[in-house]
Amino acid sequence: MTVIPVPHATTSGSLDVVTLQLGRDALAIRAQVLREVLEPVAVARVPGAPEFCRGLVNVRGTVVPLADLRVPLRMPRDPLGPDARILVLDLPLAGRPAVVGIVADAVHEVMRIEGDALQAVPAVGTSWPPDMVECMVNIGGSVLMIPDLPAIFDSQRAGPGGARPTPRSHTS
Repeated sequence: MTVIPVPHATTSGSLDVVTLQLGRDALAIRAQVLREVLEPVAVARVPGAPEFCRGLVNVRGTVVPLADLRVPLRMPRDPLGPDARILVLDLPLAGRPAVVGIVADAVHEVMRIEGDALQAVPAVGTSWPPDMVECMVNIGGSVLMIPDLPAIFDSQRAGPGGARPTPRSHTS
């Protein structure tokens, strides 16, 4: 077992996470990046936006982009059910703080994971792209994946083939 160093862990070497369901997979995100959990709200679609971006949502007067992690994690995009939630996150993206939302099929609990329980992602045997997973943990016989959210968002901002999108010029 390879143990992953835990940046931003508490002084006791543990990591506080929020567990959630995305399709059939159990995920955890670092609790420190979670701003709030919302019930689904109206989503303003953006014409021409990539599939990853479900649209924009209004969070207390602030426009927040809403992302669907199923797209970069190669998961089926099932319709959202009655337990669906929006997690509003504070993430460092492209070297700057950003507020983004992600959809989840359900949000379960906040839990503490001991740092020595975190494991590296194996090179084979997972359905997710390994560069999009920070680490994983085995809890009670179930594997909980911790996605690398900045890497996921940066990969989607880069566009196909990793090329950065260029700003569109407006002509009059």
